[in-house]
Amino acid sequence: MPDDAPWIVQKYGGTSVGKFLSTIVDTISPSYLETNRIVIVCSARSGKTKALGTTNLLLQASTEAMSLDPPSPSSSHAGTPMSSSMSASMSRFDLAASQPFHSTVAQIQQDHLDAARAAVADADRLAQLEREITDECDRLRSILQAARVLHEVSPRSRDIIMGIGERLSCMIVTAALNDKGRTAELVCLDTIVDDMDSDGIRAPPSVEDAGYLDQSFYDKLSAQLGERIRQCKGIPVVTGYFGYVPGSLLSQVGRGYTDLCAALCAVGLQADELQIWKEVDGVFTADPRKVPTARLVPAITPEEAAELTYYGSEVIHPFTMEQAIKKSVPIRIKNVENPTGCGTVIFPDHASAHNPDDVQHDPFVDGHVEQPQPPASRAHTPGTQTPVSGSEILSTPAVPPLANRKRRLPTAVTIKDNIIVLNVHSNRKTISHGFFARIFGTLDRYGVVVDLISTSEVHVSMAMTADIKPRTLERLSAELEHVGVVSVLRSMVILSLVGKEMRHMVGVAGRMFSTLAEGNINIEMISQGANEINISCVIHERAALKALNLIHYSILELSPKPCNMEGGTFGRSFF
Repeated sequence: MPDDAPWIVQKYGGTSVGKFLSTIVDTISPSYLETNRIVIVCSARSGKTKALGTTNLLLQASTEAMSLDPPSPSSSHAGTPMSSSMSASMSRFDLAASQPFHSTVAQIQQDHLDAARAAVADADRLAQLEREITDECDRLRSILQAARVLHEVSPRSRDIIMGIGERLSCMIVTAALNDKGRTAELVCLDTIVDDMDSDGIRAPPSVEDAGYLDQSFYDKLSAQLGERIRQCKGIPVVTGYFGYVPGSLLSQVGRGYTDLCAALCAVGLQADELQIWKEVDGVFTADPRKVPTARLVPAITPEEAAELTYYGSEVIHPFTMEQAIKKSVPIRIKNVENPTGCGTVIFPDHASAHNPDDVQHDPFVDGHVEQPQPPASRAHTPGTQTPVSGSEILSTPAVPPLANRKRRLPTAVTIKDNIIVLNVHSNRKTISHGFFARIFGTLDRYGVVVDLISTSEVHVSMAMTADIKPRTLERLSAELEHVGVVSVLRSMVILSLVGKEMRHMVGVAGRMFSTLAEGNINIEMISQGANEINISCVIHERAALKALNLIHYSILELSPKPCNMEGGTFGRSFF
């Protein structure tokens, strides 16, 4: 691999590392090494399910450390007053074993030891890795014990606890690569923010004083990451956790910080591509688990990806996209189970502007559509195993896939579950301006985030997540009753049709709502995004699957056959 070869940043999620490590180290990463320098960024590993993944177990352990139950002494000392000499002789393990978090930490340790033994064949290398895993878990026990003594898990402590998951994961990936004859180096970023300060690259005053991270902070961090990675010999294996930041990493970024770290690495290295490896082929026109005819979308814009992420599809966090896209780093979503697939590329569509007057021939209205061209030079069918080299995949032109689409259709339809609708009807029309002010002021005080909103002069309908605490909802409703009549609709979902082509399409909203009406699906609320690439409505959850398939069939199918939906033919055939 030449020293001046272009960089590719590969980010692997927890389940990918947990289930497909051999594919990563044997197949995926080596396939790019002939033409590229690669960086691997890893999340904390997950085994069978995300619920039992390392990150959730670490959070569980931090909660257990705060248990009010007094620690019970070990059986060997039960009922015996401890002298100072006896306390001194008690090992760290003896102390930790008496704590409520003991079994959770032991589970984390055993899971990673088992994974290490499955991934590494060389006895000496494995023994070293086992020692490193044990030492890291002992460090975790010490942090949790200290938190228990202080009866406080500070934001910084919680971030450090979370970061142990990425460190353990990267230890195993690094050892596995070295075991296969690939020179790899573990890159822990625990202190990179502190290093910025020591090097005189201080966080901006807005960060230090107000506790939030602005763009200048991320620009400086990306440059620091790029410099650190370039110093590595071989393949850098980078922890997704990049240390404590003002205001806490979890609070500022959330659990998607690993994707953000990968994006910042790609920016700092001026990488040719950021790859997000998942267990799906890419972005589909609908959830293929719910819509059998859903097809892979070869390329989408960041706007489309952001809307789909917000309304239920797991694409990539909008802020993470922003960091890479603004520096012209394409993002490709790929499948660890189908490495040769082309995936879905996210990049700006510089040639997407349509003439608003050009509506005399709308393929959507006409019902005639053509298959969009994939980003690679040849078509790809999801699930096929057509050999494609890393260099072939990267030869994709950066703009044409979006610019050359011959069809004009929405990109995808998605469902966001677990929604409630809060309706407020004013009983005093004369104070409509005060009516709105009081509603939004009340929402702000309770920290309630609204997904969709529809208003008239005296009525407001708001769709929001049903995860809001019952007591909070009760208090919120009671306060809003001072300005109007309040009602709550439960068991709802948000159905969203998304696509950049919708900006100048005539009739798309009418087609969407007439399709739902013909399917006897009642619409509780309608909203269109300000950017005009999204039309959303709220329906009851019992109609969600039917609505998803109806909209996909009627609007997103490449060659939908005529059907008598009024007579019920469609419904009997598909539902």
